[in-house]
Amino acid sequence: MLLQAEREQVVEYGKAMIERGLTVGTFGNLSVYNEKENLFAISPSGMDYFKTEPADVVVMTPDGEKVDGDRKPSSEVDMHRIFYQKRPGIRSVVHTHSRFATTLACLGLGIPPLHYLIAYSGREVPCTPYVQFGTYELAQCALDTMGADYACLLGNHGLLACGGNISYTMDVAEQIEFCAELYYRARAVGEPKLLKDDEIGVVLESFKSYRQK
Repeated sequence: MLLQAEREQVVEYGKAMIERGLTVGTFGNLSVYNEKENLFAISPSGMDYFKTEPADVVVMTPDGEKVDGDRKPSSEVDMHRIFYQKRPGIRSVVHTHSRFATTLACLGLGIPPLHYLIAYSGREVPCTPYVQFGTYELAQCALDTMGADYACLLGNHGLLACGGNISYTMDVAEQIEFCAELYYRARAVGEPKLLKDDEIGVVLESFKSYRQK
């Protein structure tokens, strides 16, 4: 099977998105890129994550050509392939509808550095304007808004995360959802005390050696 390992990861981590409360139903999507083959495996559109098999996962080129798989790819395929085209080192993209990140996205709010775990993404998590789902315009907007970081909120929509492998990308999605909940709750009580730029910079440096290879 073409890109068997990547297809199996899409199935495994698709289930994990549901189990970790990062999305509901058949919504959200994820992909894994094989740099050597210059192909990526992406979750099929509208399928139950717990009924999806590796053969259901679709294999695409970064230019948007379907190479293998009988299913229709995720409607957000452009939002995946644009990162593989234009962000060297990105080998996985995860899009969720996690509750607190999506709540902030519906308010048009990004997440400032109120907790050091925001550094999983960068110095902050910006929010895009609202753009129609499933469009190349949304893909371009997400790429521009995220910049060189690893997450952004999609206005009135959800959360987008990327990284060098699917394990790290899922961690980004999970930790940014945690920060989103903190920000929501802190604003309900008062005005959060934010980390200074130099303080978050130290954390960013520390995180470079935090994870196991």
